[in-house]
Amino acid sequence: MKDNVLVSGCLLGIKCRYDGKSKACSKVMALKERYNLIPVCPEVLGGLKIPHPPSEQRDDRVYSENGEDLTEYFVKGAEKVLEIARENNCGFAILKEKSPSCATGRIYDGTFSGTLKDGYGITAKLLLENGIKVIGESEI
Repeated sequence: MKDNVLVSGCLLGIKCRYDGKSKACSKVMALKERYNLIPVCPEVLGGLKIPHPPSEQRDDRVYSENGEDLTEYFVKGAEKVLEIARENNCGFAILKEKSPSCATGRIYDGTFSGTLKDGYGITAKLLLENGIKVIGESEI
């Protein structure tokens, strides 16, 4: 029986990113042979429409490029992803790097200048706090 692993849907070719595109990752897709991959998109699960303006974290909040506070959508999506992880006995997640939801160690700094800083996305942080191991796609 294959272990269940949460995966950012965009890494599996699902067009759920903020810009309506995907970021299909062949290394992630190749894991289908060994694991039951469960696609999730916290932003969609939280109620954000696709596409939507780019968003970044600043001071523990998430703002769109036009200044709208979208934190509630990101938190709601993270909670739903945690629920899915628990329902499916997932102890592991592969998430999209640099995303305000899914980032795993490096995240945009909130200035929309392309500058990265140390940090975790809202969903990645919640999963880690609940004992679920999280990595980004480059760590496969």
